[in-house]
Amino acid sequence: MNVVVALIVIALESPVAIGAGAALLALGALGGGVLLALQRKPWALGLGLGLMIGWALASIVTAGFCTGINPGLYA
Repeated sequence: MNVVVALIVIALESPVAIGAGAALLALGALGGGVLLALQRKPWALGLGLGLMIGWALASIVTAGFCTGINPGLYA
């Protein structure tokens, strides 16, 4: 999903597209994790927390390049 959003944002070349792309990626990871965690099933809770923690760690370790939150990626 990151690659598809990055290609669309690069093709549009707009600051608004960069913000929308970053918001879409964050909402997908964090929102999906919250929805899974709210199901109250052990496997869904673990998967939801893992998705959110994994997204946060990937953002920190790669300085936002792999999660789309670094605007320098699109410059």
